Amino acid sequence: MYHAQELTVSTRGRGFHDITPEVQQAVAASGARQGLCTVFLHHTSASLILCENADPDVRKDLEAFFARLVKDGDPMFQHDAEGPDDMPAHVRTVLTQNSLSIPIQDGEAKLGTWQGLYVWEHRTAPHRRRVTVSVLG
Repeated sequence: MYHAQELTVSTRGRGFHDITPEVQQAVAASGARQGLCTVFLHHTSASLILCENADPDVRKDLEAFFARLVKDGDPMFQHDAEGPDDMPAHVRTVLTQNSLSIPIQDGEAKLGTWQGLYVWEHRTAPHRRRVTVSVLG
């Protein structure tokens, strides 16, 4: 059995957007009791992450780390067609991921106790991000 559902995530600019409930709804809609869920982000300046969901300081610390690692407007970057955050957003995406695989057990994506699924927007301006949730069961 294969089921796919597309999600649209409206970001507010750089930061984290919890998509756990939407992914769980897509898994439930598939009817799969066991299998594999793949979540795929169709963009090159945002990421998907599986992250701590209980303490928001974890995500703040991740953003602080990446802000130090990949600075907006760094003169090293030539690609700045869409502004000083353009190439840094691409670098952040390459260093993270745009696809996640999660096992399905008992009809739900079987996440750990403190895990959540997030779209991590790397651009400073709001965007509409497309995510495909695919279920094999």
